[in-house]
Amino acid sequence: MIPAAFEYHRPASLDDAVKLLAQFGDEARVVAGGHSLIPMMKLRLAAPGHLVDLQAIGALKGIKDTGGAFEIGAMVTQRELILSAELAKGVPILKETAEQIADPQVRYVGTLGGNVANGDPGNDMPAVMMALDAVYLVKGPGGARELKARGFYHGAYATALKDGEILTAIRVPKPPAHHGSAYQKQKRKIGDYATAAAAVILTVSGGKCTSAAVVLTNVGDTPLFADAAGAALVGSALDAGAIDKAAKAAMAIAQPARDARGPVEFRRAVAGVMVRRAIEAASKRAR
Repeated sequence: MIPAAFEYHRPASLDDAVKLLAQFGDEARVVAGGHSLIPMMKLRLAAPGHLVDLQAIGALKGIKDTGGAFEIGAMVTQRELILSAELAKGVPILKETAEQIADPQVRYVGTLGGNVANGDPGNDMPAVMMALDAVYLVKGPGGARELKARGFYHGAYATALKDGEILTAIRVPKPPAHHGSAYQKQKRKIGDYATAAAAVILTVSGGKCTSAAVVLTNVGDTPLFADAAGAALVGSALDAGAIDKAAKAAMAIAQPARDARGPVEFRRAVAGVMVRRAIEAASKRAR
């Protein structure tokens, strides 16, 4: 329960943080809220020689309305997402998801950037960001660049971030009018990762679904974008048959591991239930 020795750094600017990562290379790790890294350090599964704490960097905080999107600083906490009236109105799935992450103590300190950047397949926000088609803004020694959330996750804890890069903000497009969204999550107890969860964003016009995105959480090495599930909904009236077809398509790509949350067959079935519930809720909200 005691981490290995390390040096602690608290840069005041993003440029200073990038320089520290470049200086110490593989020995350095970024810490935001710390809820993923610190437990790993206590178990000696991670032993960085240098910790670069981002808490003092004001440029990584705040929520900006840019017109067609919200730009959310990487250090914005889950609690701040929940309290934001403009996000609750414009992108309500963010609040709904944040309220299901861990417990209040974690949400007061845990950050959006930390949740999406480390590639943990059990984290909730990555699936939501993929459903929203969000863009991640990053900065490193080579300068700034933008990465699509839908191409960011390569495997468990493996992402498109290059060495020395820091996630600085998340650009979330505002969903169009007549959209509906939902994040449905089944977990064993408060604070646990999902047995399975599903994020759904859809739009309805003239009684028909005109677009749909379905993404699964914690039933694979990465969040799983269920293309066939979304396609099964487009053009339908979101009736029981279409929802059933979408749920089965999502279940077909689920590859959960057998663990304390249950056997593979159970977790795959739960994924299907979460997809059905999320589609039904999103449909009602869109209408």
